[in-house]
Amino acid sequence: MRKLIVLSIAAMIFMGGCSLAPNYTQPSAPIPAEWPQGPAYKDSQTTAEAQTAWKLNWQAFFTDPKLQQIIDTALNNNRDLRLALLNVEKAVALYGIQKAELFPTLNVAGSMSNQWYPADLSSSGQATLQEEYKINFGVAAWEIDLFGRIRSLKDSALEAYLASDEARRSAQILLIAATAGAYLNLAADRENLNLAKTTLETQQNVYRIINRRYQVGIATEVDVKRVQTQVDTARGDIARFTQQIALDENALNLLLGSPAPADLLSANLSDVLEPQIVSSGISSEILLNRPDILAAEHRLKASNANIGAARAALFPRISLTTGAGTASSELGGLFGSGSGTWNFAPVIIIPIFDARLWSAYDAARIESEIALTAYQKAIQVAFREVADALAVNGTVGDQLSAQESLVNAVEIIYSRSETRYLKGIDSYLSVLDAQRTLNSARQGLISLRLARLANQVRLYAVLGGGGE
Repeated sequence: MRKLIVLSIAAMIFMGGCSLAPNYTQPSAPIPAEWPQGPAYKDSQTTAEAQTAWKLNWQAFFTDPKLQQIIDTALNNNRDLRLALLNVEKAVALYGIQKAELFPTLNVAGSMSNQWYPADLSSSGQATLQEEYKINFGVAAWEIDLFGRIRSLKDSALEAYLASDEARRSAQILLIAATAGAYLNLAADRENLNLAKTTLETQQNVYRIINRRYQVGIATEVDVKRVQTQVDTARGDIARFTQQIALDENALNLLLGSPAPADLLSANLSDVLEPQIVSSGISSEILLNRPDILAAEHRLKASNANIGAARAALFPRISLTTGAGTASSELGGLFGSGSGTWNFAPVIIIPIFDARLWSAYDAARIESEIALTAYQKAIQVAFREVADALAVNGTVGDQLSAQESLVNAVEIIYSRSETRYLKGIDSYLSVLDAQRTLNSARQGLISLRLARLANQVRLYAVLGGGGE
């Protein structure tokens, strides 16, 4: 028994043996050190009041209280996020299983056997019944991790867990951005619907005026039909935006996992409070804090650990089976004097020729190259996403200012054209053209306001925001 204890202690010491996994060094980011420069990015410089996106949690970024409640509902009910969380819990369990391989599994086993021997097979020449009772406590086939194979697999499982946790964070950021985007789209389409209803009401009033003028011979039938086209256009816009609002609500409800409370939905885009201003930081290296890139790096580390496991498989493997217990031919004699038993059975397996092991090693190396390429590609995609958001951020303000000026100018043109027509100075064709231009300009203004708010959300998300 003392030999068993000494050997077990020695085996535990051997667990601290070498690791054959390559030393991990973080690859350099295959992107420029600074963000793009040029006319499109002139308004994208950092400001004193701007917050670093990846340090700013979503509750601080979204200042609108109704939108905060909508996002909180999505985080609690969304099924995609719940799946991501379950994947993390699964990864934790798998890591626990792999880590447990480092330690021996202790079992207690009891057995009983009865065997009948006929007289011609019995050493005594008489038929006999042999009974045996056993209780055994021990370790079965415990691999001593001399070359770090099991520890490499444990490290790989750990990195897989960390990658799944970062994937959950990435899914949360995407959900927050998607929910905010759906909320803003719904508000914009509601505002478009209100605009269409106002336009219809205005055009119906104009139609009644023109129709009366036609009946008394002041206006022509063509004028009546022209104003009728504006009435019909407004009616079509109402139907179109009514349909779009229904689709927007369906999309938002899917993200929330339940119907959105009506009192939390904004009637128009101007009612939504502006999000917090975020900074793009002083260097593109901040992208390394994005959870999707961190997840890709953890997968790279996992593949690195798998190389160590594949290398270790080429070396001898030692497993140990040992136990101690008691045995007797009678149940009552199990714990009697002299009934003790023990066994010690080390096994060493030395690979001589197994082409599968070398193929597995090649596969592990290639997997590492794949993970490295995926990691670098993730960084490049992230850089492009941020650059695109910065380009929109740097130009949408000018577009919005120009569109507001256009709306103001066309409103004056429409008013003056209508006055000139009613005084008989001009034809209704100029009124019709001005009205069409005004309606299009107003819709364009709503679209640009939506684009500016949506891009602020996107910039926050692609910079790694959305912290818990």
